[in-house]
Amino acid sequence: MMSQPSSIHDSENQVDTHSDSAAADNQPNPADAFEVLLITGMSGAGRSRAADSVEDMGWYVVDNLPPKLLVPLVDMMTTSGADSGVHKLAAVIDVRSRSYFDDLAAVLGHLDDLGVKTRILFLDANNDVLIKRYESVRRPHPLQHGNRLIDGILEERHLLENLKERADWVIDTSSLSIHQLSTKLYETMLGSGPTTVAVHIFSFGFKYGMPIDADFVADVRFLPNPFWVPSLRELTGADKPVADYVLSSKGAKEFLDSYERAIETAIEGYAQEDKHFVTIAIGCTGGQHRSVAMSEELARRLRAHGLNVTVSAREQHHRRSS
Repeated sequence: MMSQPSSIHDSENQVDTHSDSAAADNQPNPADAFEVLLITGMSGAGRSRAADSVEDMGWYVVDNLPPKLLVPLVDMMTTSGADSGVHKLAAVIDVRSRSYFDDLAAVLGHLDDLGVKTRILFLDANNDVLIKRYESVRRPHPLQHGNRLIDGILEERHLLENLKERADWVIDTSSLSIHQLSTKLYETMLGSGPTTVAVHIFSFGFKYGMPIDADFVADVRFLPNPFWVPSLRELTGADKPVADYVLSSKGAKEFLDSYERAIETAIEGYAQEDKHFVTIAIGCTGGQHRSVAMSEELARRLRAHGLNVTVSAREQHHRRSS
């Protein structure tokens, strides 16, 4: 008589176990949202500059990583989930790793089995250019081994033949400056034009000092000050009554129209000149009302052009006064 309840209890546990297993099967694989980029290619072709540019795009970059360490590193980052904050890993792999290249094909296959999206960026340049670059920095090639410089270059080129064939992107840097290489990378990986430029707009108060870290500084103290309106004094430009008051003031729309066009023109030029981060400061007296409202409105307008725009208020910790 005592065994029947035990049997029922065991059955319930089995159902719960199957249910938990089914629920686990339905959970998304963290590796599915993870990306790995291998940056490789000829020594002297611009791997370091490429790594810097990729890092600016939001990738977590590891330099000179032996291929075998890729799998445990990816495993650690994916098992950490959203807590790690890293979803894109770029690893620079070159001939300084020497024998590790033999392991690379197996590692790439294992990453595919894990469901990790893996791509290869290969940087190349012709032999004459590589020789001139090495002579200009007065350093030996990592595979030169006391022989001629060209011997090291040719050995490296032979080692990398198969990897170059597997590459998703091959960029020849023979005729590119470091800035042109960065622009080429942005075009290859993110597309071209102003959308590759990240914009940050912050409001500030002139009474607390001019910002020193802005590309553009706008003074909106020509607009009526909401501080002198009792019902608006304790609010900020982030509040609708203040924003409506500021944006409906004479000259606000005309200023924004002109400033928007000027910023858009500048950003188009910046995208072509390898400047991918722009900071705009908008100031009023205390940094609480007019500058905040105008910052938010300018951000809204620039986002409508497809730009990535963030906004902050430098004086938000200050007492509201003008």
